[in-house]
Amino acid sequence: MSIDPSATILTRRIILTMLLGALVLLSYAVLRIFLAPIAWATILAFLTWPVYRRVQGLLRGGDTLSALVMTALLIAAVIVPVLWLLVLLRGEVAGAYGAVVRLAGRGPYALPDWLAQVPWLGDWLRHILESWDRDPAALRGQIGGWMEVRTGEILNILGDVGRNAGKLALALFTVFFLYRDGESLVRQARRVLRRFLGKRVEGYIAAAGAMTKAVVWGLVATALAQGALAGLGYWWAGVNAPVLLGALTALVAMLPFGAPFVWGAICLWLLVSGDLTAGVGLLVWCALVVSWVDNLIRPLVISSATRIPFLLVLFGVLGGLAAFGLIGLFLGPVILAVLVAVWREWLEEAGAEPASGGTASGGTASGGPDAAFRPSRR
Repeated sequence: MSIDPSATILTRRIILTMLLGALVLLSYAVLRIFLAPIAWATILAFLTWPVYRRVQGLLRGGDTLSALVMTALLIAAVIVPVLWLLVLLRGEVAGAYGAVVRLAGRGPYALPDWLAQVPWLGDWLRHILESWDRDPAALRGQIGGWMEVRTGEILNILGDVGRNAGKLALALFTVFFLYRDGESLVRQARRVLRRFLGKRVEGYIAAAGAMTKAVVWGLVATALAQGALAGLGYWWAGVNAPVLLGALTALVAMLPFGAPFVWGAICLWLLVSGDLTAGVGLLVWCALVVSWVDNLIRPLVISSATRIPFLLVLFGVLGGLAAFGLIGLFLGPVILAVLVAVWREWLEEAGAEPASGGTASGGTASGGPDAAFRPSRR
C-alpha cells in the first residue's frame, strides 16, 4: 500500500502549525506580564533613537558604552522631573484638600446675580447650592464620594504607583538592550515579516512609525503644553495648588478635547465663589490660549504627519485606552494607522487592475476615482 506524498506533506504542515501555535501561546503566557514594559521601552527607544545615534557618534565607542550612556541620560530625563513634580505636589495636595474642606464648611452659598439669571444653568446651580446650605455634611460626603470615584477611575487607567514604578524601572532596563541590539532586532523582524507580507511590510512599518511620532507630538507634547499654560493661568488667578491642577489638566488633555472639563470647572468655581475678575480672566486665557493648542495645533500635527483623519485618531486613542490602558494611547492609533495603510494599498491595487487591462470604466490618466486616497510615492 503506497502512501500519498502530498498527504504526508500536508500532515507534517498541520503538525508543525499546531506545534508553532502551542509554542506561541506558551510564550505569551511567559511574557504576558512583561509586554507593557517592553512596549514602553520600544516606544522610548524609537522616539529617542536619533539622539542615541548622536551619542554613538560622539563617543566613537562600542554599542554597549553608547547604550549605557544613553540609558543614563534617559533615566535622568525621566526620573528627575518626576521627583521634582512629586515634591511640589506633596505640599499642594494637602493644601488643596484643606481648601476644599474649608469651602465646603463655609456658607451660606449665593450665586452672583448675572450667573443666577442664566437660563437653566442658574436654576441648576441655585438648586445645588441650596441643598448644600441645608445640609453641609451632605456636601462633604458628596465631595468625598466624588473624589473617591474619580481617584478609582484614574487608578484603573494608570494603575497603582508601585506597580507603575516597577514597570517604569523594567522599561528603562529593557531600553538599554534595545539601544545596544536594536538594529539587529529590526533587521531580523523585517526579514521575518517580509516572508509573510512581502515588500508591503515596509509601508506598514512606516505607517506605524509615523503614527507613533504623531501621537507623541500631537497628544503627549500638546497635553504637556496645555498643562503648563493652564497651570500658569491658575497661578495668576490665585487658585490653590496650581501645579497639581496643571498636572491634572495635562493628564486629562491627553484625551482630545478633555482639558476644557478641568479648566472649565475651575473657572465656574471661581465665578460661583464671587471672584469675577479671576474667573473671567482665567476663562479668557484658557479659551484663547490653552484651547488654541487643542483645537488647532494637535489636529494639524497629527493629520499632517500621518494623512489620517483626526476623528480616526480620536477613536484610536479612546478605544486604545479602554482596551489596553495607558499604553493604548499609542497602540490604538498605531493599529488604526496600519489598518488605513492596508486599506489604501488595496485601493491602489484595485485602481491599478483596470489600468493593466487597457480599458475600464472610471480608469483615467489620473488613476480613477480613488486616486485621492492613494499614498504618494517618492
